[in-house]
Amino acid sequence: MKKFIVLITIILNQHMSAQHIIPEDIKDNVETALQYYPQLEHTKIEFRFKKNIKKSTMQAQPVLSSFFKSRKNRSYVILISEKFQIADKEFSTRHIPDAIFIGWIGHELGHVMDYQNRSKLNLVWFGLKYLLSQNHIIEAERAADSFAVAHGMEGYILKTKDFILNHADITQSYKDRIIKYYLSPEEIMELVEHRDAEKSLARD
Repeated sequence: MKKFIVLITIILNQHMSAQHIIPEDIKDNVETALQYYPQLEHTKIEFRFKKNIKKSTMQAQPVLSSFFKSRKNRSYVILISEKFQIADKEFSTRHIPDAIFIGWIGHELGHVMDYQNRSKLNLVWFGLKYLLSQNHIIEAERAADSFAVAHGMEGYILKTKDFILNHADITQSYKDRIIKYYLSPEEIMELVEHRDAEKSLARD
């Protein structure tokens, strides 16, 4: 019986690794974040380092070749900037504290959840609005935060925001961008209270 359980575990792990392509040095943190999104177990996602991402540390997007496939057959890539800048110094993203890195990944997986809920035409329209509308960027980023909170990742998301907003060396312009586009810690706690209240009512 034990051998059978071990075999099933190996098969499941191999299947997940086939769906999720993750660089070895961030695998533990990425898999921790993925555990909060069981709906993405069979979704093809590649986590890939990129030399630089303009105005961002990470970026989730559909793979172009799968853009018009059915939702269950779409593939996604989460790009991760190799470096991020604090004031006039550059740091390796690989050296971000684990909880902060997990929170960042959790937010990007929230984007993937958002994309999965959209039809082909809606996804095209979403992409156009994201490029052309500041208000839509705010809507999209807050939605990703909301998905992460709904999936129980508020602890990591709050630590990530605390890292950014209370880090003395991070420029005020970057902090202002986070404040403008993303949920505030207070809004996150309101979502947590609402989520937990709904769960309590469901149990009753």
